[in-house]
Amino acid sequence: MSKVLGVDFGERRTGVAISDDSRTIAFPRETLDCPRTEQAAAAVARLAESEKVAEIVVGYPLNMNGTTGARTARTDEFMAELAKRTVVPLKKWDERLSTKIAEAVLIEAGTSRGKRRGVVDKLAAQVILQGYLDATASPVAENEP
Repeated sequence: MSKVLGVDFGERRTGVAISDDSRTIAFPRETLDCPRTEQAAAAVARLAESEKVAEIVVGYPLNMNGTTGARTARTDEFMAELAKRTVVPLKKWDERLSTKIAEAVLIEAGTSRGKRRGVVDKLAAQVILQGYLDATASPVAENEP
């Protein structure tokens, strides 16, 4: 097997996580400060190439009722830009509540508000990627939008 890259694309920052070679565990990697879509796509493509990943899983921001919105359209733009920059297959993965889960973990750990801002995006990417890894370890992946 080979590694998978998880991405939590955001307005200003993009969180990135990476799996182990066996695709069992997701690890938070880094938070990219890339306010422009093109910058974020280029940075993620470079990271995917340097890590030799087999897939890139991008968190797909659906509304709680399953509909799409402005954030979904912006993520589609990011994925289109990323697809121009890499041959690595891209997958969409429902990211509902991933940031809330990451924030809750940081609050539980006693992380200050200032420090949370710097790590919440890469932890959200870890939550997204771990969900994907867990679901695809079984024969049926149920979360793909």
